[in-house]
Amino acid sequence: MTPAYDLVIFDCDGVLVDSERISARVGAAMLTDLGWRVTTEEMIERFVGSSDDYWRSEVERELGHPLAAGWDMPYETWFDDAFDAELRAVAGVSGALDAVEEGGVPFCVASNGSRAKIAANLARTGLAERFMGRVFSAQDVAAGKPSPDLFLHAARHMGVAPSRCVVVEDSPVGLTAARAAGMDCLAFAGGLVELARLRGPRTRLFDDMAQLAGLLGIGCEQPTLDMAKVSTDRRSAPTT
Repeated sequence: MTPAYDLVIFDCDGVLVDSERISARVGAAMLTDLGWRVTTEEMIERFVGSSDDYWRSEVERELGHPLAAGWDMPYETWFDDAFDAELRAVAGVSGALDAVEEGGVPFCVASNGSRAKIAANLARTGLAERFMGRVFSAQDVAAGKPSPDLFLHAARHMGVAPSRCVVVEDSPVGLTAARAAGMDCLAFAGGLVELARLRGPRTRLFDDMAQLAGLLGIGCEQPTLDMAKVSTDRRSAPTT
């Protein structure tokens, strides 16, 4: 089967590494400590997939004052300790990457996270070597997602036309950026974002990384979204 694309661009958090609930839980505790009382679910609703600049602007707006230089230093160990203890690769993603590699389709990662955060989380989950030299951060461009700049930057550096790229994303912010870049989208519905927020043009939904090869045209099956499974998984997700 001929691959449908010449480049697969993966988001990192929630697509490669199962980090978003950890980040939301620790982030909610941090913001509460700073004076803005929020829940884990509110963090997920407002900030999943957003850039650091957007996060900071929203926090400063809610607090009513700028964050001072070095404000985050006391909280770095909160995140590091949680990620060291809990972070895992998204279920099935190693097999999915094997299939993409065996199918001869190049891939990279493009994330709104900082270079340091992306590198650390890929290393924690044993995925760093698979993306060596093919990691792109919002720090590389003038504007992160939902601007298309990051995806266009990744495609340009990988030498592939945007129309021949597909983006694997799990957030509305990332999907908006991919569509604006003129790229097709594979929306991973196995995470935390409500299904309705992932729908849109140029977008196919899937809920299991084992389905990815088929969606890329390098497998024998064209998977369909298991709506019952997604609904069940979302209802059973912890809300701490």
